[in-house]
Amino acid sequence: MNKDIGFLGLGKMGLPMARHLAANGHSISGFDLVADRNLAAQAAGLRIAESALRLVTECATIVSSLPNDDALEETARVIAASARAGSVYIDTSTVSIEASARVATVLSAAGIAYLRCTVSGNNHMAEAAQLTVMVSGPRETFDEARAIFNSWGATCFYLGDAEQARLMKLVINLMIMLTSGMLAEALTLGRKGGLDWNDMWQVISASAVASPIVKAKAAMLGRRDFSPTFTVQQMRKDVGLILDAGAGLNVPLGLTATAAQWLASAAAQGGAEDDYAYVIKVVEQAAAMDSSAV
Repeated sequence: MNKDIGFLGLGKMGLPMARHLAANGHSISGFDLVADRNLAAQAAGLRIAESALRLVTECATIVSSLPNDDALEETARVIAASARAGSVYIDTSTVSIEASARVATVLSAAGIAYLRCTVSGNNHMAEAAQLTVMVSGPRETFDEARAIFNSWGATCFYLGDAEQARLMKLVINLMIMLTSGMLAEALTLGRKGGLDWNDMWQVISASAVASPIVKAKAAMLGRRDFSPTFTVQQMRKDVGLILDAGAGLNVPLGLTATAAQWLASAAAQGGAEDDYAYVIKVVEQAAAMDSSAV
């Protein structure tokens, strides 16, 4: 696969992913609609294209990290209209299955190979090249692009030729969100019953329920630090996608629906830009407890 890669979207996830590609010998041109992100990418040694259109026309392989369905579909339209025939488009965004399927139709008509490449992990894991990579799309294109995926993490799964990677990402994020919901109820129960906050975290971290995500949260939440690795608002978007997928497949997602309400309460209380684990405070407040400290 051509080592000249265009990277669209240089935010908290996109920039470190683009940097890892450059470190592994790829020639990277980047672009973001936010000027400050372009400056940060330039300071990190990446070349910045004049525009998204210029990037698309110059690079045979295009990677994107985008915020939502609308951004994905607009990017796909530009690629379909302007990219070279035989180009490859790899999108790493968390978007709906329906939007991704529409993009597949548009790109197929233009002769563009399309890989849905979702990643599991936060921005710190992106910085450390420790993402779990999940890919679906043409198998031959996936095989050719393995060096790209290996730049982002040691674990990569090929899941099928269509939207499987999109659905798998939603499955993972459902479990991540419900882990915070589980912690919210469990910690509130223990705290209101008189257990010490730090004692609970020590026991939980050493117990059978100490999954990697629980251990990753333990250090910060043990200090009641809700600085975001993934915000309430970002998780609300993903939970909305999960609920839509459940509705489309006739799968009842009662626990996820409850989590959506907790996230709405967190946003209403001013926690939209805090970590999604803010739902702990929501449950504490529902239990008539002081959520400001322990």
